[in-house]
Amino acid sequence: MFGRRNEGQTVPRSPVAAPPAASRVEASAAPAAGPAPAPKPAAKPATKPTARASDHRSENYYQIKTTIFNALIDTIDLTQLAQLDAESAREEIRDIVNEILSIKNVVMSISEQEALLQDICNDVLGYGPLEPLLARDDIADIMVNGCERTFIEVNGKVELTNVRFRDNSQLMNICQRIVSQVGRRVDESSPICDARLPDGSRVNVIVPPLAIDGPALTIRKFRREKLMMSDLVQYSSISQEGAEVLGIIGKIRCNVLISGGTGSGKTTLLNCLTGFIDTDERVITCEDAAELQLQQPHVVRLETRPPNLEGQGQVTMTELVRNCLRMRPERIIVGEVRGPEAFDLLQAMNTGHDGSMGTLHANSPREALSRLESMITMGGYALPSKTIREMICGSIDVVIQAARLRDGSRRITHITEVLGTEGDVIITQDLFVYEIEGEDEAGRIIGKHKSTGIARPSFWDRARYYNQHHALAAALDRAQG
Repeated sequence: MFGRRNEGQTVPRSPVAAPPAASRVEASAAPAAGPAPAPKPAAKPATKPTARASDHRSENYYQIKTTIFNALIDTIDLTQLAQLDAESAREEIRDIVNEILSIKNVVMSISEQEALLQDICNDVLGYGPLEPLLARDDIADIMVNGCERTFIEVNGKVELTNVRFRDNSQLMNICQRIVSQVGRRVDESSPICDARLPDGSRVNVIVPPLAIDGPALTIRKFRREKLMMSDLVQYSSISQEGAEVLGIIGKIRCNVLISGGTGSGKTTLLNCLTGFIDTDERVITCEDAAELQLQQPHVVRLETRPPNLEGQGQVTMTELVRNCLRMRPERIIVGEVRGPEAFDLLQAMNTGHDGSMGTLHANSPREALSRLESMITMGGYALPSKTIREMICGSIDVVIQAARLRDGSRRITHITEVLGTEGDVIITQDLFVYEIEGEDEAGRIIGKHKSTGIARPSFWDRARYYNQHHALAAALDRAQG
């Protein structure tokens, strides 16, 4: 949306600039006896600035920005501006802002003026002060706590930035702009909203009266480049042998449950596992806010819908999962299991849809299975606990546990297979575990993924059926050595 400037391009000014409003700007301009007008920059930089979040902006800068922005809104015709393409609209805004700076005799350095032009273009056409943060690929989370305080997560650590908004009204407008792109709304009557950005980044917004100090915006950013299992090995999230076993699990269509805490990398790991799905399989995904990035050609993406102003039209995850069964899926992938849809997912896994996957929040594989049982019980299904546990054992083949450690690193801590029940207890067996051995001088955790010595897991016959048993045996043998 925000591209480079074409130096030879000329943009017609007449359709956008509104002469009467421009006259008002001239009338409100400062007296002629003042500092010389700021020079117009010769050219826009070749690439969009990716200013670091720690760049210092003075209070005077924000006052000038507010003044120029208000004058710009009085000057341009937003209706006609919307008819231009993004590049032409950006060029038009830059030209008008330069004229306003000259009329008001604003003295700024070239770098400050370029930063001001970029900020105002982002305010009108993009996501305002969030644009420099969204342009950075090293940021995992953006957390806006009202207009004054914005935090980011970099390398697993949360830090405060100097990014700020003019006021809570500007922040609220940006929140509404984001959620409206996916057909959702956020206001006093509907103060909580889950949405997504065009690149799939997850967005959560909560606004007053529930958020006391102003709108709270949280963005879980996605990398521009999709991570592969080899990248997880490079980052030491999993060993090479563990990655090979996970790849085989994906290929032989085991039913997989990915467990972990907030920010532990569950969705990233799910994306990596889907890379082993054959291109001729029909995959249907169900999510609250679509964020999975499957690369297969035969994928149907479904998304829940909140109720409208009258409280009608809501489509829940349970309804989506049930509808999947009528769409001839070969695999069903649920972005996150949170409630009664757990029962329908287990039914799907146990009735011919092998290779289905889902994620949920839990601190260990055993807790994940307990949470699954709790979700089914809370859904109002009057089933004995033993029946529910037998259903879980008959549906889930492997539980993969992801965790974010105290140094900010993300690791796959368990690859656990579900064996069955013994009495009323679900029996599990770890194939790989991550053992912490200490930390280095920089405080980074040192550990190693170790095999538990299982030479023939319970899904061995399935691996033989798909002719993957030799590769599975070789990976387990290397892990033991």
